[in-house]
Amino acid sequence: MFGRGRKIEQSLTRTRRSFFGRIGKLFAQDELDHEVWEELEGLLIRADVGVGATIDLVQAVRDQAQAKGLEKANVVEEAVRQELLRMLGPGATRPTYTHDALWIILVVGVNGSGKTTSIAKLARYHQQQGRNVLLAAADTFRAAAAEQLKVWGQRLDADVVAHQPGADPAAVAYDAIQAGQARGADTLIVDTAGRLHTKYNLMQELVKIHRVIKKQIPRAPQETLLVLDATMGQNALSQARTFKETVDVNGIFLAKLDGTAKGGIVFAIASQLGIPIRYVGTGEELDDAAEFDAQEFVAGLFEESSHPTV
Repeated sequence: MFGRGRKIEQSLTRTRRSFFGRIGKLFAQDELDHEVWEELEGLLIRADVGVGATIDLVQAVRDQAQAKGLEKANVVEEAVRQELLRMLGPGATRPTYTHDALWIILVVGVNGSGKTTSIAKLARYHQQQGRNVLLAAADTFRAAAAEQLKVWGQRLDADVVAHQPGADPAAVAYDAIQAGQARGADTLIVDTAGRLHTKYNLMQELVKIHRVIKKQIPRAPQETLLVLDATMGQNALSQARTFKETVDVNGIFLAKLDGTAKGGIVFAIASQLGIPIRYVGTGEELDDAAEFDAQEFVAGLFEESSHPTV
């Protein structure tokens, strides 16, 4: 099954042992002073929380400390954690999976973000819920994309609907819906071309796929997930903003979280865009993923369990 807790904690090792670890040490001292606040602000910004979000967070905590007469650093650390949780608030709501129609997940993202591997992990997750998963290779612009998805399909024992390279991606999505309904599938995951989010024509192709899906099943796609590479930092934020403007992105699959020391990008995405983080990639293997949980994420930024991390 998809893991939580321990896997999220492990994926945050680099982030925890760099910026947020230093924040923890900052609050280990007895008294607060001006330098503590400045250092806290600098660490959060360098962890990719974002300038605006960081300034708001630090000011909110300082206001609380002044209003409540808080002088002990360890007490203020708890206030910081609560502010971080508040920023991640939208992540608590998830689409309610229903069986009244084919559940379609449209997956978008740029090349190199880890999109195809994340799709495989997502398929495994739904299989673990007892669902019959079908994959659609609608990335027809990259010659190897369909073959790559087929390899994952074989490993997952999941059928893959694919056309020839260069085919109309929307036609692949249409045929996949027809196949899913005919074969009794209940979950369809549609891969799309890894496109540069600055290319207007390519983004409009994505709009076309979305329109074709909705014409077949009006309530679909029930999920439009954007795969972001956590190692890209603020560039990931600009990608998220553009995709949100083009299609109705309602969730993030944050890949490669284990590969960055700047896991604070999660807060920037949540606070600036209001797009909830649904899943995180915690490693390179098929089962190395976790449902995002705000409480466990924030705890993992500051705390390391007693079990050794390899």
